[in-house]
Amino acid sequence: MSEGNLMLQKVLLLLLAATPLFGQTAYRAPRNAGGKPDLSGIWQSLNEANYDIELHVARASLALRPGPYGPVPAPPVLALGAVGAVPPGPGVVEGGELPYQPAALAKKKENQQNWLTSDPEIRCYLPGVPRATYMPYPFQIFQNASAIFIAYEYAGAVRNIYLKDPGPAPVDSWMGQSVGHWEGETLVVDVTGFNEQTWFDRAGNFHSDALHVIERYTRTSPDVITYEATIEDPKVFTRPWKMTMPLYRRQEKNAQLMDFKCVEFVEELIYGQWRKTPLSR
Repeated sequence: MSEGNLMLQKVLLLLLAATPLFGQTAYRAPRNAGGKPDLSGIWQSLNEANYDIELHVARASLALRPGPYGPVPAPPVLALGAVGAVPPGPGVVEGGELPYQPAALAKKKENQQNWLTSDPEIRCYLPGVPRATYMPYPFQIFQNASAIFIAYEYAGAVRNIYLKDPGPAPVDSWMGQSVGHWEGETLVVDVTGFNEQTWFDRAGNFHSDALHVIERYTRTSPDVITYEATIEDPKVFTRPWKMTMPLYRRQEKNAQLMDFKCVEFVEELIYGQWRKTPLSR
């Protein structure tokens, strides 16, 4: 082998040694007091998943009715015009289509048709997991050597991620029970104990009380967390499926969670009909 070829071979070996393997990251997150990757900060997704986690085109509204030349907005949302339109999105589901069982797919379509009266978000129910992660509101991760806590701006939702398994959830709930552990640079969170009263998005994608979510949070740069959620629900889907997305650190100097406790904003919707003198609708 010539001297030139030998030198080239050495350079290639050095480059290979410095290149991370597929699925790994060369970034090493700063450590907290316990020596674990520090995920602390205010984060937010930047996608259209809350409209529809699957690939979708733009449309006039989430609530539609038949029109002379195609669907048009339903009367209750007609006055919203372009504000009520649905932006297009490439989806966050790996492989594209969700693996619904036939009866569950029919239920999903029914949910979509009845979005205005059925979406839990409209009534300000807690968003559930993973939907809380990609709603259009920031959330804050608090972390020290022995505890991890997530506060969400939407509806004042919170999650305590147990680092020691407390056993089965004592009761089913909107946000479930979260138990976390570390796998190298990744925080893995096992979430169970859900009720069936949350959706994945505004498009009617739903789950049952058998939902089981495994989340993975990996800080892949100073200002990005790569987020994965694997979904299992044998009552609704034929197999597990996964969604992935980046989460971005909010950069404003005054970045903070503001109050968006929307329960008071839906009091008229839910209870207004029982006023002594109801307002017109």
